[in-house]
Amino acid sequence: IDIEAGGRVKNKVRVTKSENPYIRLLCKLYKFLARRTDSKFNKVILKRLNMTRKSKAPLSLQKLAKLMENKDGKIAVVVGTVTDDKRLYDVPKLSVCALRFTETARASILKAGGECLTFDKLALRSPLGQGTVLLRGPVKAREAERHFGKAPGVPHSKTAPHCRSKGRKFEKARGRRKSRGYKV
Repeated sequence: IDIEAGGRVKNKVRVTKSENPYIRLLCKLYKFLARRTDSKFNKVILKRLNMTRKSKAPLSLQKLAKLMENKDGKIAVVVGTVTDDKRLYDVPKLSVCALRFTETARASILKAGGECLTFDKLALRSPLGQGTVLLRGPVKAREAERHFGKAPGVPHSKTAPHCRSKGRKFEKARGRRKSRGYKV
């Protein structure tokens, strides 16, 4: 019945270090909603609002449109930035709620007859997160992630080395090509 030797493990919830007053207010709002409503959606939004910037990866319109196929009348919710995609010619009509939109992304969405919502508007429209689709950007798509993992040069490693250039003379000889001794 007593606490075991070694004590109990306390898990501290991450709180945003952002000085941005709007982010702070959204955290307050969703902290209230997460506490007072019985909605998992609000808890997840609160957790994501408090994440590091790295974890709030941007999502492109191309990906957003693909993920929102056959989901008419639902609101896409992204805790992060929505960016434009020049490769997407015909943007479908979308209702998107995000922390930020790039100017071109906002223009594309509005031109297609869609709408760009903010999280305070979303809280008024669907306080329990009904009729929404929660999406997130690719966190591991950062350039830095290419250099993480098994050291470059060890067998079966797909890790990129840190080198100053991509040319022929830079870490491209022995161990990298069959014609130069061996290739790992």
